[in-house]
Amino acid sequence: MHVSGKQPMSDIEIAQNAEVLPIQQVAEKIGLYEDDIEYYGKYKAKISYEKIKELQKNKDGKLILVTSINPTPAGEGKSTVTVGLGDALSKLGKKTVIALREPSLGPTMGIKGGATGGGRAQVLPMEDINLHFTGDLHAITTANNALAALLDNHMQQGNKLRIDQRRVVWKRAVDLNDRALREVVVGLGGPAQGIPREDGFDITVASEIMAVLCLSTDLEDLKRRLSRMVIAYDLDKKPVTVKDLGVQGALALLLKDALKPNLVQTIEHTPAIIHGGPFANIAHGCNSIMATKTAAKMGDFVVTEAGFGADLGAEKFLHIKSRNAGLQPDAVVIVATIRALKMHGGVPKNELTHENIMALEKGLENLKKHTETIAAFGLPFVVAINKFSADTESEVSLLEKWCDKHSIPVALTEVWEKGGAGGISLAEKVLHVIESDKRQFNYLYDLSDSLEEKIRTIVQQVYGGKDVEFSVAALKQLKEFEDQGWGNLPVCMAKTQYSLSDDPSKLGRPEDFIIHVRELKPKLGAGFIVALTGEMMTMPGLPKEPAANHMDVDERGRAIGLF
Repeated sequence: MHVSGKQPMSDIEIAQNAEVLPIQQVAEKIGLYEDDIEYYGKYKAKISYEKIKELQKNKDGKLILVTSINPTPAGEGKSTVTVGLGDALSKLGKKTVIALREPSLGPTMGIKGGATGGGRAQVLPMEDINLHFTGDLHAITTANNALAALLDNHMQQGNKLRIDQRRVVWKRAVDLNDRALREVVVGLGGPAQGIPREDGFDITVASEIMAVLCLSTDLEDLKRRLSRMVIAYDLDKKPVTVKDLGVQGALALLLKDALKPNLVQTIEHTPAIIHGGPFANIAHGCNSIMATKTAAKMGDFVVTEAGFGADLGAEKFLHIKSRNAGLQPDAVVIVATIRALKMHGGVPKNELTHENIMALEKGLENLKKHTETIAAFGLPFVVAINKFSADTESEVSLLEKWCDKHSIPVALTEVWEKGGAGGISLAEKVLHVIESDKRQFNYLYDLSDSLEEKIRTIVQQVYGGKDVEFSVAALKQLKEFEDQGWGNLPVCMAKTQYSLSDDPSKLGRPEDFIIHVRELKPKLGAGFIVALTGEMMTMPGLPKEPAANHMDVDERGRAIGLF
């Protein structure tokens, strides 16, 4: 957005100058009235359990999943396109609800900045959503750390479960990027201070409790899932669960309000449900089942997103979330930018404003792999070109012709600058493929496949890799997990988002690469097995110059520099 004679406004300035409707007016658009929502100030609300239960009799609306190519530091704008597409569908007279993830303070104050869309395609109140919102992440942090405290107390008070202090796998959590907490020692200072042992912290969005909350369908399901979580192993090397400790009820009590989906709005007043946010390169990277299913019961169309590229977020949405929720997308949008494609073609970030047809052609191989992956799932899709001001006509034309040559529906999208009006072409293409492209959705692996077979299928069919190599420890875990009866669970791959491989420096479409699985982790509450590849960590660190360095608050209490 440009104001005559002035510098273009930042995302936060656009958000702060937008008209925000009282949340009750937004709620009424989708049939929610005063008794159906719980107010968190003027512009935020939670949807009540009673209303969610009542909505179950409604027919589901059409579900549109937004994913992308492998992200780069150049930015792809997946959330921006998700919001803009929702606004565009609303402009076309479609009753639309957007379903997004909650931002984490770690990335917000680290390298990414805010995560509520951008330009004229944002969700509001942007400041609240990017900071403490309705307290969901704090509740998850508290439940995670309450479990850690109860576990340590059990060992201190006689250790009836015979927990091996060397084999405690439950970590503490904080919703910040704090590398100093990756490995810690607790219980020092003598007998009164607890049992000395090695411990560590995960970022809250990597906590299994976040994944559990996002995959639960109601409070009873939440309790069941919490009770199944493996927290340690005993002296006989048998798993110890939350149920063994007997604290699932206390954890559910701490999470009872956090489980309710949050209702907000876009700049153009399209209803948006923002709820849950598990890391996509560590956990499954999708907003909550309760949010998506509730949105589908209230809207004729639901636009939701999955984290990072189609190799991570979309694969996990389809293999994990869809299976748990009984949902499947009616169409997929794959977001690409010419900037990012040129980066995949070898152009450094500081040269992306210069036209480079050769690099763009080379980078298109990354987009091609993601289109092949979505096609392999049997889903219709549209490529959205998220336009930036430096994109040249020749570059845009090349990308459009490439899509036409491969019979791929494509739409130039300008939602950052124009809001919903800039997404009308994309919305029309999506509506067309929903009506005309009747493919048959299918999973790429069966739950009856072994864990090794599932991992190999993802590596070869989704990443395009040659094979998978397991460490000695991972091979041992494969056997142990199968022996424990966990082999029928889906796999959640923990992999870098920047590359199809597990090496973040290999951009574009690498070939003949091997994925290295170093460790497996059982997440029985979430209902999947995590496979850690490459150098993936569950507690990120801050960059040399964190986004927090540029944040402030003015004398009226308004945020500065959030994005």
